[in-house]
Amino acid sequence: MTIDANYKLAPEAMRELQQWDHDHIIHPQYAPTADSRARVIIEAKGSRLYDAAGNTYLDATGGLWLAQIGHGRRELAEVASAQMERLEFFASFWDFTNEPAAKLSRRLVEIGPSGSSAVYFTAGGSESNEIAIMMARLYHTRRGEPERKIILSRHKAYHGITYGARAATGLDAFHADVGPLPDGFVHLTSPDPYRVEDSSDVCLAELEETIDRLGAERIAAMIGEPIMGMAGNVAPPDDYWPRVEAILREHGILLIFDEVVTGYGRTGTWFGAHRWGIEPDIVSSAKGLTSGYVPLGAVIVNDAVRDAMLEAPGFVSGFTYTGHPTCCAVALRNLEIIEQEGLLENAEVVGKYLLERFTELLRVPVVGDVRGTGLMLAIELVTDKGTKEPNVELGALLGARFTDETHVIIRNIENNLIFSPPLVFTRDDCDEVVDAVESMLKQYGTIA
Repeated sequence: MTIDANYKLAPEAMRELQQWDHDHIIHPQYAPTADSRARVIIEAKGSRLYDAAGNTYLDATGGLWLAQIGHGRRELAEVASAQMERLEFFASFWDFTNEPAAKLSRRLVEIGPSGSSAVYFTAGGSESNEIAIMMARLYHTRRGEPERKIILSRHKAYHGITYGARAATGLDAFHADVGPLPDGFVHLTSPDPYRVEDSSDVCLAELEETIDRLGAERIAAMIGEPIMGMAGNVAPPDDYWPRVEAILREHGILLIFDEVVTGYGRTGTWFGAHRWGIEPDIVSSAKGLTSGYVPLGAVIVNDAVRDAMLEAPGFVSGFTYTGHPTCCAVALRNLEIIEQEGLLENAEVVGKYLLERFTELLRVPVVGDVRGTGLMLAIELVTDKGTKEPNVELGALLGARFTDETHVIIRNIENNLIFSPPLVFTRDDCDEVVDAVESMLKQYGTIA
């Protein structure tokens, strides 16, 4: 393919950047060899990325579940520039605030789950979950129950890589060789309808047994993704979250909804909580809040948690960039674009179309399951449909070769192919993704 971007690099300039990258950058989840060189992405527009070698890619990952309004939107660059000229940054500690932060807090309470009351700003998802966990424990302490410290989470959950968030994460790869991690985290079975028969009943019985065994008076909160992203974009049965919420309420345990991935339209609603009519006590968010244009997260809480945090001496935690005015200004414009361009509706409609196209692939022997909610979709690869044995080898093979051979960027997590494109994705884009998947499966001998 030839590049049709506006900005190009000479080959020698590209090689120099690749060498500097190889020598000096530590990439997440990547162990380079002596000969490996990174792709140098130089420009992006809509759902397309362009590299310095002249290649064009279709972004079916949305960066990392976050490019809601698509890449290269001049509107956000203009908002950031204007805000920087006026007030680029000042701390939001103590009794200082700024116009974008105040306006954004009000907007988030308006679009947040029912019961939303106040906002604490962070710079990303891991920070948001750290704050959510601290708030849950502090809430109970200030309500006279300081022994409530345990956080319930789930196996295969992903809540971030900082220490508290990492301890809540239920993926072994993120626990290896970095311990000891903080105590007080208990992991439960994930409600995966494909792998756990009668998953709601099984998971809810386990939850009740765990509360009885540990003692409700020792449990601060349960944290959960509405749809589990790193587990393979796994959505629970429709009755799961309402039943979880009822049990937690009965025992005075707070519900933390980790909406870092699902928030701001990815599921076809502003938040995943809206799909099930859930009223979390605490919502952690980031990613789609700014569509990735600048780093920003937000923890949204209800009245009860807000009141507890405001008791003297207040919430004694603070990040340098809390309430960053430029980031908040960008977030406001981003949310406005999502609403004005009907991207919630587009995520629902286009997501259903892509899921329908993926369903056609169930005829393939190695495709065990396809699933999707809005523009969070996955194809699960198996060695045998009867045993549902995960085909991790094929997942790794496709993950390593997919981008180079199809110029469609997807993500593999073990035996799952993950799709989370920008909310501006079109039906034509979907067809291109499906064609790419089919071509790879044919190439590696799984389609006659």
